[in-house]
Amino acid sequence: MDNFNKKSKNEGSNNVKINGQGHNFAKFKFKILSKKWYTSDGDNVLKKNLKNSSDKSVPICNLNNLQLRFLCPSDLPEVRALCRNWFPIDYPYVWYEEITSNPRFYSLAAVYEGVIVGLIVAEIKPYTKLCPADRNILSSCFSKTSSVAYMLSLGVSENYRRNGIASLLLDNLVSHLTAPENCECKALFLHVLTTNKPAIRFYENRKFRLHSFLPYYYSIKGTRRDGFTYVLYLNDGHPPWGL
Repeated sequence: MDNFNKKSKNEGSNNVKINGQGHNFAKFKFKILSKKWYTSDGDNVLKKNLKNSSDKSVPICNLNNLQLRFLCPSDLPEVRALCRNWFPIDYPYVWYEEITSNPRFYSLAAVYEGVIVGLIVAEIKPYTKLCPADRNILSSCFSKTSSVAYMLSLGVSENYRRNGIASLLLDNLVSHLTAPENCECKALFLHVLTTNKPAIRFYENRKFRLHSFLPYYYSIKGTRRDGFTYVLYLNDGHPPWGL
């Protein structure tokens, strides 16, 4: 998970293409991409192809060359390989079929030089369809027509982290959820391993709040692992008053 939007003196263009159209994200500070590597103080270290380097420095992304687009069925093999590399959970094949083809999912990819380097997947669910463990996310004062969004996945390839890509993907999802047509969506929530400290910092820095502890929520390679539920309230949503 990418936590990981650091400011730089070398700020690139804020214009990003989403499905071929230009969009401006002036609130984000992005670094300029080149075939060079830099230390934290900006010194030129080594000219090297980013993908072939084992250097621990962070490559810098020029958003003129970064596109955001929705996933399609032909992305399945690439998305599956990425998720198996990023996450400890072994998702079934049908899960990848769903997120790359079913329009009920908001499945947005960040693409650099034709390669997917980040993605976010979410789904808007009717409040009444939530599992019992998640139904106390919203106050009971909200109508039965209210909905919430569940974030299934957010990840960025290791070589492209700390460039604000995860923040950009999350910002686009939040913009979608706060659009007038989604005014009944009162919260965005997710589950995260209690041991995933970078992800937890990332979400807390972006105003997600810890909602609940989920003992033995995950099964990873035959071992039960604890999780947390984190929630970002939207569109005047709020939790039960006692939380």
